[in-house]
Amino acid sequence: MTKTISAGRMALSALAGLGFAFHAEAQSLPPLPEAIKSAGLLKAGVRCDQPPYGYKDETGKFAGVETDMAIQIAAWAFGSADKIELTCVTAENRIPQLNGKKVDLLIATLGVTPERARVVDFSKPYRWGGSDMLVAKDSPIKKLDDVAGKTVIMLKGSTQAKWFEDTMPKVESLRLNTASDALQSLKQGRGDAYTHDAATLIVIAAKDPSLRLVGESFAVSDAAVGVRKNEAAWLAYVDASLDRMKAEGLYAKWVEKWVPADIRPFYTDAFTKPKPTAR
Repeated sequence: MTKTISAGRMALSALAGLGFAFHAEAQSLPPLPEAIKSAGLLKAGVRCDQPPYGYKDETGKFAGVETDMAIQIAAWAFGSADKIELTCVTAENRIPQLNGKKVDLLIATLGVTPERARVVDFSKPYRWGGSDMLVAKDSPIKKLDDVAGKTVIMLKGSTQAKWFEDTMPKVESLRLNTASDALQSLKQGRGDAYTHDAATLIVIAAKDPSLRLVGESFAVSDAAVGVRKNEAAWLAYVDASLDRMKAEGLYAKWVEKWVPADIRPFYTDAFTKPKPTAR
């Protein structure tokens, strides 16, 4: 179930010393659309189970690079990081949450695909993301083709689910709702591998010596902010905000803030280097 939680004053106090810019006039952002302005706060859909991009920390607070991106847009739009309502979204329900007007935008590990472009508008990409598989350390699976005829755990509505459906249809899939459910199922032996964004799996593998990455990248796509169709002024504001984040070096600061040093280069590359070619 999706949970909606206002960041409240805790967000302002927690973020005041972390380099967030609270004034809206710098870098000449375009006018805030009246529909957003009149609401008085930003409603943002973020992931709550995909570190380091969007997750809940050990105290239950929202955390992660994409979460900070949403908070920064609110700070520029309304002059305060307090003016935001964050909603946990999943791979399956995030677009319905957006189009149902539960949120104003998605900064939620949303890969750009032709199918999604039919129902939402995408901002300019701000990073790329590849996919990988997580397996038990002693698994015989060494490469992507080794899962032929095996069961692969994946999330409903994910890029990986679509990729396997189109590219390796003979793979048995176990489709679940959350990353935590998928990880638990892998460790219980309900599947032979768990596929997800490589950025998420790298964090898990770094913390759990009983698991390892297969290490063959596939389904590489751009990640972008999602907004509803035909909201051109709002899309322009989001695009300008992304440009400003890049110009002010905020992505690098957020990667340093949320990503352990030993795996940080992967995430820095995703924001700064061209998208690699992969299967």
